[in-house]
Amino acid sequence: MEWLAPYFEKNAELAVFLAIGLGYWVGNWKIRGVGIGPVTGSLLAGVLIGYFWHVPVSDTAKSLLFLLFMYGIGYSAGPGFVRGVREGGWRWVALGVVIPAAGLLTAYAMARLLKLELGYAAGMMSGGLTESPVIGTASEAIRSLPIPDEERQRLITQIPVADALCYLFGTVGLILFCSHVGPWMLRIDLKAEARKLEQEMGLEREAKGVSSAWHMFELRAYELAADGPAAGRTVSEVERAVAGDRIFIERLRRGGEIVPVRSDLVLRAGDVVGAIGHQEALLRVAGDGRREVFDRELLDVPSATFDVVLTNGALSGRTLEDFAGGQEEFRGVFLKSILRNGVQIPVARGTRIFRGDLLTLHGLEPSVRRVAAALGDVLQQRGTDYVALGLAIFVGALLGLVIAFHVGNVRIALGSSVATLLLGLAVGWRNSVRPNFALLGADAMDLMKSVGLAGFVAMIGLKAGPVFVQALRDVGIPVFLGGIVVTLVPLVTGLLVGRYVLGLNPLLLLGALAGAQTMTAGLAAVQERSESPVAVIGYSSTVAFGHVLISIGGTALVWMLHG
Repeated sequence: MEWLAPYFEKNAELAVFLAIGLGYWVGNWKIRGVGIGPVTGSLLAGVLIGYFWHVPVSDTAKSLLFLLFMYGIGYSAGPGFVRGVREGGWRWVALGVVIPAAGLLTAYAMARLLKLELGYAAGMMSGGLTESPVIGTASEAIRSLPIPDEERQRLITQIPVADALCYLFGTVGLILFCSHVGPWMLRIDLKAEARKLEQEMGLEREAKGVSSAWHMFELRAYELAADGPAAGRTVSEVERAVAGDRIFIERLRRGGEIVPVRSDLVLRAGDVVGAIGHQEALLRVAGDGRREVFDRELLDVPSATFDVVLTNGALSGRTLEDFAGGQEEFRGVFLKSILRNGVQIPVARGTRIFRGDLLTLHGLEPSVRRVAAALGDVLQQRGTDYVALGLAIFVGALLGLVIAFHVGNVRIALGSSVATLLLGLAVGWRNSVRPNFALLGADAMDLMKSVGLAGFVAMIGLKAGPVFVQALRDVGIPVFLGGIVVTLVPLVTGLLVGRYVLGLNPLLLLGALAGAQTMTAGLAAVQERSESPVAVIGYSSTVAFGHVLISIGGTALVWMLHG
């Protein structure tokens, strides 16, 4: 393969894209549902390529990709982070702070105990907490230290070595803790806890998985029979007649004329009603003597599906049952899905919605528009505001260089990556309040967060390749053991604090542990063993704190150890 050497040496981008491709390929391999993921895969692929070939890597290219990633992660975490601080669930905020803080302090203590150099300590924290952005924030913090440039580069190349050593247990250890060890410590049966919580929330199980009665079905027309259960009752009485289901009478033909529908309107035999809801419920309400009719004029009402960002603070924190409890302004609309911090939340009567949640509404267009106006703003624009993207990263990176403080005689800058993360967080939150502000499209955000980080760590690996094997021989076992401690101590701390101090629901707490250490695979393991999706509510409550605080922790760890 020597023929590749001149190509890689003169065109380093070839090696970077090869590492990304191989990284995603290897990262998708799973053994019993557990894999190293594309980011660690790209890191290891970069190390392998760098070990066999000399690849000159541009620091400018690394910074470009990492700033894109940090802005993207801040933007996506902004709504959940600010909502958690400002509204309601202070216990989730406390847990979201306790676990990253415990991770930082444990990494600091283990680095001191094992006498690790800065790079190995940062990599141990990155891999042990499975938060690869620490590689970037710690690298930038090391570059700002008043030490010779050669020493900086040596310390930075240590980071991916320790990260690769600790990441595997960081992943496997968290999965086993959340799905097996944690439930054992709490003395709970995950399946029983899931069934109990589902009943409290109003979720109904089907043959497989969990589903909800909050579904949207087509508009149908029925002629009411004289002896049917609907004749002689008001519209509101009929709509409330079927427990556990939601139906709405939206249209009415009486005596050949279409008449306005009011909640106090009394239905008569022979009326033709246009009703929307669960088909079985409609049939029960219409009665055995009903006759389904095809009435083009009655049924000729456009339906609509809108994505609405909840911005009405007065409605934030309320359950879906509150909205379905007979309030006229919310009738006639079905909620298809809730997206919070990038994850789907189960839809049930007891589910709470919060400011910044993306709600997908479906129903007849007039009703959907009415309800959307009461909830917040319809997400109409698509794509990305590249003007805002470029200027925001510029301002964030510049502020990171300008904002600094002194510890003794050492000047410590905030750092471009940390400042860009924080600015992205602020812009992302503002977008959740005004959905068309500085819009960052989902596809663009996904590219920034995935390829941005994978490309960055691939280049880190390319530079570390030549020294990787020797570094493993020098510190392999101490760093690996230290990483085990860094993984487990925050989990145990979070479990005990969350359950016995904060009094959190045990199933949601296990999901929150996975969220605070930003490990989706841990959430999936809890969902699989509990046979329920509801742990995602806990995950979504802490994942924003994990992404932001652990990433910043990379910078803090370097400051603490160097000081």
